[in-house]
Amino acid sequence: MDNAWTHTTVLLGEAVDALLGNADTTGPSPAQPVYVDATFGRGGHSRLILSRLAADARLIAFDKDPDALAEAANITDPRFSIRHQGFRHLDELPAASVAGVLLDLGISSPQVDNPARGFSFRFEGPLDMRMDTTRGTSVAQWLAHAEVDQITEVIRDYGEERFAGPIAKAIVARRQARGPISTTTELAQLVADTVKTREPGQNPATRTFQAFRIFINAELEELQQALDGALKVLQPGGRLVVISFHSLEDRIVKQFITQHAKEVYDRRAPFAAPQVMHLKALGRTRPGAAEVAANPRARSAIMRVAERTAEPIKGGA
Repeated sequence: MDNAWTHTTVLLGEAVDALLGNADTTGPSPAQPVYVDATFGRGGHSRLILSRLAADARLIAFDKDPDALAEAANITDPRFSIRHQGFRHLDELPAASVAGVLLDLGISSPQVDNPARGFSFRFEGPLDMRMDTTRGTSVAQWLAHAEVDQITEVIRDYGEERFAGPIAKAIVARRQARGPISTTTELAQLVADTVKTREPGQNPATRTFQAFRIFINAELEELQQALDGALKVLQPGGRLVVISFHSLEDRIVKQFITQHAKEVYDRRAPFAAPQVMHLKALGRTRPGAAEVAANPRARSAIMRVAERTAEPIKGGA
C-alpha cells in the first residue's frame, strides 16, 4: 500500500472514551470483553482502543477496502483481528456478545486523495468509487448503461442536488454522442458545465460525486443493516458510537436511536405495557474549533452515542 496518503482520525479521543465508557457502569465487567471497530479505515480508532483495553479483551475490526486490510496487517497485537467484510455483516457475531461498537462513516482521506480510487473531482483518475475494489460495479460501468430517470433519482436522493435532472440528461447525452464517461475529471467538467450556480466555495460536482459514491456502495442501506446488527450483538450496557459526516447518514442514526430509546404507548390499548426501550440515548458531540482548524474535513462530523439496555429483542437476543 502506498503511504503517501495520510488520514487524521476525527473525534479520536471522544469516540474511544464514549466506546469504553460502559466499563465504568455498575456491576461486574464481562469476562474477556469484545469490542468492534466496524470501520477500520487506517486504524486510528483501533490503535487507541487497543492501547486502553485489558489484556484479556479483544477487538474485532471490519473493512471492505483492501488497502485498509493491508494497513491492518501492521497490527501484531494478538487481541486484534479484522474481517474483509462491510459492517452490514455485524449481525454474524453472536447475539449479546459485544461490549461496544464503533462506526466511523464515510470515506477516509487516503481514499479521497488517491486518484486511482476515483472518489475525488480534484484529481484525474478512473471513475470507480468502490470501497471494495475486488468486487462490484464501478460508477463508470453503471453510468455506461443507466437510464436518465435512474441517474436523476440517485443524484437527487443521495446528493440532495436540485439540478439532478439536467445533470442526468447531460450524462446520457454525452454517452450517446461520444461514449460513456470514464474519468473523474470528465464527470466533474460535465457537471460544472451543467450546474450554473452553486454555494460559494463548493465545487459544482460535490453533490453528484457524493451521490454516486453512496449509491455504488449501497452506503445507506448498509448503515441501516449495521445499526440493526449492532442492536442484536451489543450486550446490556454496551455502547454504540456512530460518527456521521453528512445529513443523510446522521438522519438515519438519529432516527434509529430515537426509535429504540423512546417508550412507545399503544393508544388503542391504553392499559397495555409500553414498548420497551432497547437503547438509552447518551447525546451527541461535534468537533471543537481547534480540531476543525487542524483538520477541515472534521467540520461536518457528528458523533451520536447510545447504550444498550437489558431489554431483550423479541425473537432475538
